[in-house]
Amino acid sequence: MEQLLTCFAEPNGDPVDLFAELIDHIRPDRLSDAESARRNLQALCHIVSLNPEFREAIRSKLYELSKRHRHSDLYTATGILPNTGFLTECMRRVGHKILPEVLDTDLLRSVLRRVFHNPGDGQWVMGVGDDAWVQLIAALRFDEHAGSTEMPRPLAEILRSLRILSYWIAAFGMEPELLRLDRALETYDSPFVTQNEELIAYIDAYPGSWRNTDAAISDDKHLRVLFDQCLGVIERIRKRAGRDGTSIRLTYHLQRLQQLIQRSEELIDILEALREDPGGASAHLPIVRTFTRLIHEECQRDNLRRHWRNNTQLIALRVTDNASAHGEHYITDNRNEYKTMARSAVIGGFVIAFMACFKILLSKASMPPLSAALIYCLNYGLGFCLIHILHGTVATKQPAMTANAIAATISQSGGKLRDIELLTSLIARTVRSQIVAILGNVGLAIPLSALIAYAVFSVTGEHFVDADKATHLLEEQSLVASGSAFYAAIAGVCLFLAGLINGYFDNYAAYNRVPERILQLKWPKRLFGEYRMRRVSNYIGENLGALSGNLIFGFLLGGIAIFGVLFGLPIDIRHVAFSSAFVGIAVAASDFAPNHWLLLWAALGVATIGFVNLTVSFALALNIALRSRQVSDTPWRMITGAVLRHLWRHPRDFFLPPKVESVGIVGTSEKAEQQAKT
Repeated sequence: MEQLLTCFAEPNGDPVDLFAELIDHIRPDRLSDAESARRNLQALCHIVSLNPEFREAIRSKLYELSKRHRHSDLYTATGILPNTGFLTECMRRVGHKILPEVLDTDLLRSVLRRVFHNPGDGQWVMGVGDDAWVQLIAALRFDEHAGSTEMPRPLAEILRSLRILSYWIAAFGMEPELLRLDRALETYDSPFVTQNEELIAYIDAYPGSWRNTDAAISDDKHLRVLFDQCLGVIERIRKRAGRDGTSIRLTYHLQRLQQLIQRSEELIDILEALREDPGGASAHLPIVRTFTRLIHEECQRDNLRRHWRNNTQLIALRVTDNASAHGEHYITDNRNEYKTMARSAVIGGFVIAFMACFKILLSKASMPPLSAALIYCLNYGLGFCLIHILHGTVATKQPAMTANAIAATISQSGGKLRDIELLTSLIARTVRSQIVAILGNVGLAIPLSALIAYAVFSVTGEHFVDADKATHLLEEQSLVASGSAFYAAIAGVCLFLAGLINGYFDNYAAYNRVPERILQLKWPKRLFGEYRMRRVSNYIGENLGALSGNLIFGFLLGGIAIFGVLFGLPIDIRHVAFSSAFVGIAVAASDFAPNHWLLLWAALGVATIGFVNLTVSFALALNIALRSRQVSDTPWRMITGAVLRHLWRHPRDFFLPPKVESVGIVGTSEKAEQQAKT
């Protein structure tokens, strides 16, 4: 390293290549090994602290880079979403992955890319901690450089960048999309516009205050208050978007606006620290924080996965929040709700029994594969919609909804759950609701499907399915059947997707004001009357997500098999309610005397299918719900322990409703209020 530092003193040495080679020496072999990088940085600090000529050489190259390159793009573009839009930025990143862009050598941003050329450099740069970089700045002793009354060029570049950022904040803060959700921005003084006036005054006065702290300058504290007001407006708009619906465009716009404000605050931190103490250590920390963040963002500039995750997080939150609101209706608190859930599950089992029998009839028809798949999809989709219209319940659809309600209660404060007892109580109520729903579906689907098959035999004298088909139906559901658990997992993924689709269309109805738009139609009013149209519009507004989710879920179940046939993939679906109904049909077709071992394995298979359906859909839904709420480190061990203790002390809570009406359980009052509004 000392030999490399000697090269910094050579007048003809390219500073970009020299710093790139220096970073290569500091970079650890494993990018996640921050400790090795920290030791390398400490070694560099030790060397330059003992050698004044090395310090002077490195400082000279840094000054040279600062003079030769433009800074504004680094401060106004790095780590800030472009104004091109979400999808355009996605395509840009894909294109740059395939064919890297040509770097503009005049930009300081390009220098940063060349020096930290490894896409994983941001990992160890952030990992070493701010203290290590602060020590490096202190070791370089910038205070040894002769002071000047003239403001350094880097500060002039920061001021120029701040001016650009301020204009952008003012312009984007008055976009029609924001004004639609917050009319006060038009009526009253917008903080987005006011900050521009205040910040321009601050920028104009700053050069005169350099090395003259007594000079008149606009107060940065007032600027920070205005920035806080801007962030408050953004948060208010997000909350209203949660109620009135949101879009990718709005989410992207708010994300970019927040990034502009945060970058402005970071630059002001540097300016204020340097103005008050030009050569002091107080400026080191804000410089390091901005420096490391810029490096991290530059290293991730073409990361498509990160871009997608960051900008869909709030969309996922809105979708899962809508699903969470519906999920609360699937969680029973008392005996009345428990009985209502049981009746609802019985209705679902009743319809599913007929859907299963109808599917058997359709399979007997000689239809082309594509036509058969379409008919199967309609059978599933319309059947699920009918269950919803009749206020029935499909047990396997519950986890995707209730997982979001559970995730909504998992909030972190200092890494600890605020109320573990509330969460375990909610999980216990969810489990008993799931159990009664499954028993209602399966408990009626099996005997009713068998009864239908027996009725067909009594009327026609022929079994609903022949003996070979009955054996095949039992073998398909058998625990030892090849792929049954895997097919059940595929159905679980479909259930998870149906939950997301449900939330998406609820968000769509709210954002696009579908009920109000329906009421604007004139010919339906003349045909049906305003009162009926108002009821229809209200019903669509409240149930568009559920109806769309059920219909598309049916198409997913019906289309998986034909998808496998078209592409030669061994995939199919197994749904517990339909599997149980097929078992009932097979038992009736066997004159109620099937092979006992085959029946036992089929029963175990149905139980396994149900477990996999529920587990997969619940796990996927809970994962995305937690991610959308930015809960990265969930204390699963603590939650599991609390649930097991609750099961040991109060096992009844997981299977049966309380004997006495519970008072004070969180969620009951909200649910009652929602029902009253309905």
